[in-house]
Amino acid sequence: MEDDIKNQIDRNIQIVQERIQNAAVRSGRDPGDISLVAVTKQKSAIVVKALIDCGIKRIGESYLKEAMFKIDLLKDFPVEWHMIGNIQSGKEKRIARAFSCVHSVGEFRTAAELNKYAGKIGKTLPIYLEMNVSGENTKGGWFAVDQDAWKKFLPEITKVLELPNINVLGLMTMAPYSETPEESRPYFIRLRKIREFLGKQLPESRITGLSMGMSGDFEVAIEEGATILRIGSALVGPRD
Repeated sequence: MEDDIKNQIDRNIQIVQERIQNAAVRSGRDPGDISLVAVTKQKSAIVVKALIDCGIKRIGESYLKEAMFKIDLLKDFPVEWHMIGNIQSGKEKRIARAFSCVHSVGEFRTAAELNKYAGKIGKTLPIYLEMNVSGENTKGGWFAVDQDAWKKFLPEITKVLELPNINVLGLMTMAPYSETPEESRPYFIRLRKIREFLGKQLPESRITGLSMGMSGDFEVAIEEGATILRIGSALVGPRD
């Protein structure tokens, strides 16, 4: 059974990597500038192990309790754990300790707590700032649907950048669900434009990364500048 899982995942990885390569070339980009996080929420540690065996080292999880079980089980394997889900108040200490990167920092309070606990263990924690580019109530992050909103959150972003124990790598978003990948494009364009806005307003910030694009729309995300993709079902199949 484990061999079957590994073989299927290996085939999936080859297909996804070929699609990444083609999308990058199509948009005049270097495929080497695009990283991949395999999302394994609601998947077993056997699936994570198969990904590792197939050369995938960045693993994304959304739920802390589930993630901690896998992190403990696979502690002897070379894994870079990425928190990509909503961060509940009070969970920052465990997240700062257990994860290599956090994609879903959507308010100053969360950033400040992660900074506090990272500092206590002498760690600099890489993070992405989550932007709500669609205005959906179900999405986390700074409200970022228009330039007026961007100006409003600029002081908070400035405060985040001053925190000494976190390293802001870039911005993150999720496009609204759609079965048509092209419908995600305006939201990816908006995130890219927010990055450009912050680059002009905060030239010392070095906010360059764009964490965007999932199984259904990652090729469009690449075309619009994604630097790190969060891909689940295309690699590991639908959720259990």
